[in-house]
Amino acid sequence: MMVDVILPCLNEAPALPWILDRMPAGFRPIVVDNCSTDGSGEVARSLGATVVPEPARGFGAAAHAGLLAATTDLVCFCDCDGSLDPRQFPLLTRPLRAGRADLVLGRRRTLQRDAWPVAARLANWELARRVRRRTGLAIRDLGPMRAASREALLGLNLADRRFGYPLEMVMNAAAAGWRVCEVDVSYLPRIGKSKVTGTLGGCVRTVRDMSQILAR
Repeated sequence: MMVDVILPCLNEAPALPWILDRMPAGFRPIVVDNCSTDGSGEVARSLGATVVPEPARGFGAAAHAGLLAATTDLVCFCDCDGSLDPRQFPLLTRPLRAGRADLVLGRRRTLQRDAWPVAARLANWELARRVRRRTGLAIRDLGPMRAASREALLGLNLADRRFGYPLEMVMNAAAAGWRVCEVDVSYLPRIGKSKVTGTLGGCVRTVRDMSQILAR
């Protein structure tokens, strides 16, 4: 059974060949070009990926555009920067196919110390702690690599179009009584310059957007 992989993309041309070359059999990449200026869309298209343009800037806008464009029963999400190896997608879909979970999150495990900046790691730890306290879910990471049913995700009515989108997905899933689990995935240094987790400003924006979700 084919699985669509949603890859929100903003200026990730250097990482795209590495990512698309590692897409497992049965997993079909949908690169959502979120106003890239480095030719990311053209690179992805030349490598055989489906490219969906999304003119509204924002991680959530790109992720949701990919969800709407997907056509398979199961979908995966992943960052497009080379920090997560697509060959790990079968680890995420296995609990779904076995009927053991409704949403599977990849819990990032670093292989190199510089893969996950301290500021981003601490922000993620604090947000995950607050989610555990709010929902009772036994999760330790709010990472971008995840998998679920496409139709079920659409039913969550996700509204955030910025960096709060991944957290809103988890919070709405918990409110809907979904079974949420984690599987370990390797986390690598990203390819190219970081726009979010590798910068203090990016961490601040992410925490701000996710805190707004928690405050609702």
